[in-house]
Amino acid sequence: MKAPICHLALLVVYLVQSAKAACDVASVTTASGTAYNPPSMLCPGDLIFEDNFNTFDESKWMHEVTMAGGGNGKFEYYRNSRTNSFAQDGNLHIKPSYLSEDYSEDFLYSGTLDITAECTNSDNNGCLRTGTSTNILNPIESARIRTLGTFSFKYGTVIARAKLPGGDWLWPAIWLLPTDWKYGSWPVSGEIDLVESRGNRELTDGSGFNFGTQLAFSTLHWGPSPSENQYARTHWERSNGAGYNNDFHTYKVVWNPEGFLFYIDDELLGTLNPPAGGFWELGEFQNSGETNPWSSGSKMAPFDEQFHLIINLAIGATTVISLMAPIMPEANHGATIHPLQ
Repeated sequence: MKAPICHLALLVVYLVQSAKAACDVASVTTASGTAYNPPSMLCPGDLIFEDNFNTFDESKWMHEVTMAGGGNGKFEYYRNSRTNSFAQDGNLHIKPSYLSEDYSEDFLYSGTLDITAECTNSDNNGCLRTGTSTNILNPIESARIRTLGTFSFKYGTVIARAKLPGGDWLWPAIWLLPTDWKYGSWPVSGEIDLVESRGNRELTDGSGFNFGTQLAFSTLHWGPSPSENQYARTHWERSNGAGYNNDFHTYKVVWNPEGFLFYIDDELLGTLNPPAGGFWELGEFQNSGETNPWSSGSKMAPFDEQFHLIINLAIGATTVISLMAPIMPEANHGATIHPLQ
């Protein structure tokens, strides 16, 4: 069987547009990083980041190296290998592979994998692990790249043209995380998911609805604590009977001081304009007795700080379908409450 691959042909970031065509007023966008060369003035509509993936540009993208698995028990080993990530013919390819092919099946159950020298996340023994009969080593190798340190921005339009992979338990994502985590740890400082999908071709609910490769979704994660993540209020999805794994589609988010607009193939997927009380009011926390972590920010807080780009192909994870069923819209089909870590 041909190996499943996540293909990305183009990723660009534009500045927030204004009603004025000329650069009479500077854009509200801010940007920073070693790969960003600021002009004397940021004009609305200017292109500030672009990658057509004719080559893999290491001045823009950094590989993460870890077995951490994030907050949702994923079992991939992210590494910097051209087996798993490479640019070819104007596409970025992320291709999973088997750890056992580099070592052996027995190694999964008794071997020690020490990646301390290049590890980027030590959570959950992410840098050093020994396999056992009940807790084997991460069996799948994959890739996750990010622009942390090289390019971050606040407000703008992000456009990505991608062909998502098909394969059981694959979890592709193009998303953004806060660069400085000003308001606190996840999800207090927010998370912007441009697009996610599930690689299972035959994943259906009781009614026969396919929420595998035929479903793509965009989400904002935010809340005063992980247990109070309000993503269900800001989650949008669209079905495609042909599957998002069989062709390239264009995913876009417009992020400005008034809110968000998400698109798939230039068709509006979802929109959000938070009320005057911001996300604290949107989450109906006013009478909770808790302290508003975003009180020092604008109505867009926590989404009023710089974020950086991430592209990855995760494998597996745990979900909380039964626990979340009473409060989640039926359309979410058991989406995880955890971050994409």
